[in-house]
Amino acid sequence: MARVLAISSQVARGHIGLSAVVPALQRLGHEVWPLPTILLSNHPGHPHAAGMRIDPAVLEEMVDALERNGWLGEVDAVITGYLPSPEHVQFSASVIRRLRGTKDVFYLCDPVLGDEPEGVYIDPHAAGAILEELVPCADVLTPNRFELQWLAEKQAETPDDLVGLAATLKVPRVVVTSAFRHDGLISTLLIGADGRYSCSAPYREPVPHGTGDFFAGLMLGHQLNGRSAAEAMALAAAGLDHALSFSESRDELQLVASQAAWAAPDPLPVRPWEGE
Repeated sequence: MARVLAISSQVARGHIGLSAVVPALQRLGHEVWPLPTILLSNHPGHPHAAGMRIDPAVLEEMVDALERNGWLGEVDAVITGYLPSPEHVQFSASVIRRLRGTKDVFYLCDPVLGDEPEGVYIDPHAAGAILEELVPCADVLTPNRFELQWLAEKQAETPDDLVGLAATLKVPRVVVTSAFRHDGLISTLLIGADGRYSCSAPYREPVPHGTGDFFAGLMLGHQLNGRSAAEAMALAAAGLDHALSFSESRDELQLVASQAAWAAPDPLPVRPWEGE
């Protein structure tokens, strides 16, 4: 069991942000300490939503309290997701530095910036801060196709271009979700020092919000359980596909109903990337 500090959004109804990350990690056997950057009734894509941002100063006080109680040093890993302001990014970076001052702490950065066709949907200054302050700290980065192109400041025309863009970020491992479609499949790419790999699952449309958050939580959970990056990618992608198959025609991911399937799936086949 690992102890994970998770920093992202949280909703009362549905499974996005921490409400997807926490159950994924817990079901895989890890203890999670969630720090919400924003609390919402539900995903704002629904007709009505209410909530509020949590001031980074409040989050800092929470971390200080954990340290004063003698618990902060127990953290083994950090995962970050939705960070609505530059101050939230700076808070996250400071926590990672603080933790790494005393031990080797694994960090997965899920750079929640935007998607196609909406483009960037967070504060552009926060997006820039993620690129400058968090990406260089990451052990694993999990952007979608749009986010990778934004971070690399270049468009990709082919899957090979995506592989090249990921390499420019100089992160030990980049896992590109929803990288490309082909023959009714959607592929995920892994680009890292230990190789380049891909795996594919059935393409499903439409899908509920929260898939990127859930994948990131599964990816981290499997790696903390000793899986290689390629194995973790294949298990996370398979788990997400199971959750999506249970969630068809629903407005939210059905994580509780599908947990037996997504927690221990047969991994998707992984193949070395040889270019296309």
